[in-house]
Amino acid sequence: MAEIIQRDGTWAFDGTTVRITPGLHRSVPLFRQTYGEVAVPLEAISGVAFEPERRRGRLRMRLREGADPLLHATGGRLPDPADPYRLLVDVDRAGVAEYVAEEIRHALLLDQIPKEPTKTYLLPGPPVPVSVRSSDGTVSFDGTQVRIDWADTSDRVKRATGPRIIDVGDLVQVEWLPNSGYEDGFMRFVTRETSFSKLPPEKDPYALDLWGSTRRDLLTALVATAVTARLPHPSTRGELAPGDERAHRRRLAAAAVPPPADHHDVLLRRLRELGELHRDGVLTDEEFATTKAAVLRGF
Repeated sequence: MAEIIQRDGTWAFDGTTVRITPGLHRSVPLFRQTYGEVAVPLEAISGVAFEPERRRGRLRMRLREGADPLLHATGGRLPDPADPYRLLVDVDRAGVAEYVAEEIRHALLLDQIPKEPTKTYLLPGPPVPVSVRSSDGTVSFDGTQVRIDWADTSDRVKRATGPRIIDVGDLVQVEWLPNSGYEDGFMRFVTRETSFSKLPPEKDPYALDLWGSTRRDLLTALVATAVTARLPHPSTRGELAPGDERAHRRRLAAAAVPPPADHHDVLLRRLRELGELHRDGVLTDEEFATTKAAVLRGF
């Protein structure tokens, strides 16, 4: 067992798995503490290195492309302190950090782990259900459906559409950009029907506009990762197979079925609200058409 324990967290390697546990100190970002322990199988690792500095060094792990839904969902845009595959190391523990890195590298060599991209996710992502309250609303995922409940501060267009519920089978991908504190971020759920939408995140009923607490909004990456882990792996994406195309047509046909009678009044009210926003000039023609379609699909 090769292990290093630091205020920033713990790395323990048993020959087949690296267990990364975040520290409990207040300096450890909320995202890492919430994401929790990560068990990284050896076959998911591309390399590891210790980067010494005068005051503190860093252990960094590189994973094979396609191995981790977290890295795929966030696209390398996680801030450095929130990266679970990075460990701050005190100067007096540099020797231990070098030993841990060398043990992992030696195991990679012995097991002849390739560096090529993987064809399946080797890490599971966060467990479900998962729910995060962001600046634009609360987003939840139970493994089969995404639900967005808008905040009182959300744009009128979004609140007029009501809660957004999206089946994971209708999703193509999740687009995620963190709130940097200087520029707003967003998390957009892209479906086949909305893949060409050009609505800005603040008006898009399939997107969360991340403009508030950077610490809190970063947790939306948990949902983005959990959803991404249940979508087809990037290596398998391409043209729809015949069976998928038939299923897609059935979903479109189901979306066109009139809503049940008990939802009829709610539907009319929301469409009336959208019409008023359109007449008042709040919504452009394109925004009105897209949002109206989203409301109808929601019913």
